[in-house]
Amino acid sequence: MEIIAHGIDLVDFPRIEEMIERHGDRFLNRVFTNAEREYACAHRNSVEKYAGRFAAKEAILKLVGTGWRGKIAWTDVEVLNNPAGRPEVRLSGEVKEIADNLGIKQIGISITHTASFAIASAVALAQSDEKKRV
Repeated sequence: MEIIAHGIDLVDFPRIEEMIERHGDRFLNRVFTNAEREYACAHRNSVEKYAGRFAAKEAILKLVGTGWRGKIAWTDVEVLNNPAGRPEVRLSGEVKEIADNLGIKQIGISITHTASFAIASAVALAQSDEKKRV
C-alpha cells in the first residue's frame, strides 16, 4: 500500500452549533448518517462529535479532489468508530465511485479536538501498481 493523497480540514464548534440551531434535523439528516447521529447523540459533547465528523468528511472530499459538488452527497462519506474507538471511513455513492476510479483501496482518518475546534486528517492508500494521480 502506498499513500497517494492527503486531505485536512479544521472546523470550529460554533459554526456547527449555529447550523444545528438554525436548521436542526434538516442539516443533521443532510450531512450525517443515522449511525453518525446516534454516535454524536450518545455523547454529552455532541457538537464536538459532529464537528469532528464534518471535518473528516471535508478532508476526505479534498483527498479525492472534488470538494462537495455535483452528485456527491455528504452521507456518501460515513465516519464510524471501530470497537477500540478508532475512526474508520465507509464510502458509498458518487464518492465511492470516484475513489475506486482513483485506485483508492483504503482511507486512514485521524480526528482531534481542542476546546473550540475539530481537526481531521485523511490519507488515501492504494496498491502500488493500481495508483492513479490524484
